[in-house]
Amino acid sequence: MSTLEIIILSLIQGFTEFLPISSSAHLILPSAVLGWKDQGLAFDVAVHLGTLLAVMIYFRAEVVTLLKAWFGSLAGTHNGESRLAWWLIVGTIPAGLFGLLAKDFIELYLRSAWVIAATTISFGLLLWWADRKATQQIDEYKLTLSNAIYIGLAQAMALIPGTSRSGITMTAGLMLGMTRESAARFSFLLSIPIIIMSGGYTALGFLDDSVVVNWSELGYGIVLSFISAYICITFFLNVISKMGMLPFVIYRLLLGAGLVTFLLYTS
Repeated sequence: MSTLEIIILSLIQGFTEFLPISSSAHLILPSAVLGWKDQGLAFDVAVHLGTLLAVMIYFRAEVVTLLKAWFGSLAGTHNGESRLAWWLIVGTIPAGLFGLLAKDFIELYLRSAWVIAATTISFGLLLWWADRKATQQIDEYKLTLSNAIYIGLAQAMALIPGTSRSGITMTAGLMLGMTRESAARFSFLLSIPIIIMSGGYTALGFLDDSVVVNWSELGYGIVLSFISAYICITFFLNVISKMGMLPFVIYRLLLGAGLVTFLLYTS
C-alpha cells in the first residue's frame, strides 16, 4: 500500500469505528469507488488493534471495575457492575454466533456498494427515529437480561456492511429508553469483546496467510487508528447530549445518496 492509502484507511477505521456511520462501509468504499486493492488481513488486524487499545485505555477504570465485579460474581457477589459485565457478555453472543454461521454468505452476497448504500440510508433513518422517540430515562446499569439480548441481536445485524455496529446498538439502546450518553457508553464497552473476537478470528486467517508482511505498514496503522479512535470517543461522549444523532443521520443520508448517484453514473 502507498503511504496515502495507509493514512486514509487507518484514519477511516479510527474515526468511524465508534461513530454511528459504519466503519466497514467506509473501509469497503475506497476499493469500490477508487479501485484500491484490498488492504489485506494483516492490516485489518492492525487497525482493529489500534481501535481496541483506544477504547480500552479510554474506559480503563470501567474495564478494571467490571472485570473485578465479574470475577466476584463467580464467587456469589453480585452488584450493578457485575450485572453490567454479564450483560456485555450476553450482548456479544448473538454477533459471535451470527458471524460464524453467516460469514460466507455475507462475504459473497452483501459486501457490495449497493448494499452499503441501502443500509447506510435505511439504518440512518432508523437512528433518527429512535433518537426522536427516545425517552432517555435509564442508564446502562438499569438494563435487564432481555435488554442485553435485544441490543446483542441488534449488534449481530451490524455484520451487514453499512449498518454500523455502534449505530445499531445505540439505536437499540435509545429504543429501550436509554439516555444518549448511556447508549453510547454501553455500545463502546460492548465493542471490546466483539473487536477481540473478530480481530482474533481475522488474525487466525492472517497466520495461515503466506503473504509477506510489511511491519512498518502495520505499525503506522495501529498508531494512526489508535489516535483517531481515542479522539473520536472523547469528542462523541462530550457532545452527544447536546447535538444528538441528527448530524450523523444527515451524514449517512448524504453518503448513501452520493453512493447511489455514483453507482448509477458508473453503471
